[in-house]
Amino acid sequence: MMIGALSVTALVGCSDPRISLDEFVALQNPVVEEGEPEAPPRPGMHPIDRHLVDYAVGRGDVLEVNLTGLQEPMSSNVYRVRVDDKGEVDLPLVGAVKIGGMGVSEAENAIKTAYVPSIVRQLTVNLAITEYETTSVVVTGAVSAPGLVPLRRTERNLLYAVLAAGGVSSAASGHVTLHRIRRPGRQATFDLSDPVQLEAALEQDPLEDGDIVMVGAAQPNTIYVGGLVNRPAPQAYPAGAKVNVLQVLAAAGGLREDVYPLEGTLIRRMPDGKDVRVKLNFGRIKRGKDENITLAAGDILWVPETAGTKILDFFNRNLFIRGGVTITYNASGLEFLNSNARQQSLRGLTLEDQFDPFGFLNQNAALTALGSRPPS
Repeated sequence: MMIGALSVTALVGCSDPRISLDEFVALQNPVVEEGEPEAPPRPGMHPIDRHLVDYAVGRGDVLEVNLTGLQEPMSSNVYRVRVDDKGEVDLPLVGAVKIGGMGVSEAENAIKTAYVPSIVRQLTVNLAITEYETTSVVVTGAVSAPGLVPLRRTERNLLYAVLAAGGVSSAASGHVTLHRIRRPGRQATFDLSDPVQLEAALEQDPLEDGDIVMVGAAQPNTIYVGGLVNRPAPQAYPAGAKVNVLQVLAAAGGLREDVYPLEGTLIRRMPDGKDVRVKLNFGRIKRGKDENITLAAGDILWVPETAGTKILDFFNRNLFIRGGVTITYNASGLEFLNSNARQQSLRGLTLEDQFDPFGFLNQNAALTALGSRPPS
């Protein structure tokens, strides 16, 4: 009772900067007020659909055009041509044929129309793109193959740039930052795992030669555990793994049973850069009275010393309490007292003041003296 009273007395008047677990849970799950209904999709092609269509032939592409039936019904002629700045190719007998911006099938029909029926009655056209006009951008960060990657004309966006670099690695956060080399100081960051932000990324102007794409790395999934646990140490978990308070305590070997810690502090860095300190009552969590919350990467779970745990630790290290009222110092306790005696006396404190604040030893001495006195 006296130990408990001292613990309470020591804490009276000290303001606790920690918030309660209920306040923390409410902070993590704010109430969302019902707003306007979701707006209908905008008319026209969705931005991502524009990047999933067939490749469109354009300036600088080199094509292999196979014309079967131009001179003889079964003969074929193969021509290697380049698309010029006007989007045209120069073919025998018909001259310039405009195919820029067309898909392969559409371009084949345009070439066939140029020959049939004005040049030949029948013609088979097969077109293959042998060289693509590409744009080269730099992709760095958490990707499988960082470096300079070439992008075709219809691939000049952040999504294709990341895919061309081998895709994101297991350490990626999903956030991608675009630095425009020709527009110093201009940059934009998108979370490609968010559909809304992915759409915004695809709506950006096409990438240009030399642009830099930086794929951000995720915060290491490490939880730091310290204080009155049996194995205080950082705990590393695979990316995406979810662990709760009791699981983390179990991985730390549990709470120290010699001093009976009752509570801990969770320290979490919030998105605004500020740290929030949450008071955790382990007993209530174990009994299901409080939520066994899931911890996040970078969290610190600290089991602090209190006045009560310090007193218990002192008695555990220095005193044996036997049956009756006999109290004796153990060997390590005597060594501890002797080694500190000179230091305490220099500070003006006696051993009794420092290590027997409740007068337990004096009371025991008086009782022992009474017990040894012969009856009158």
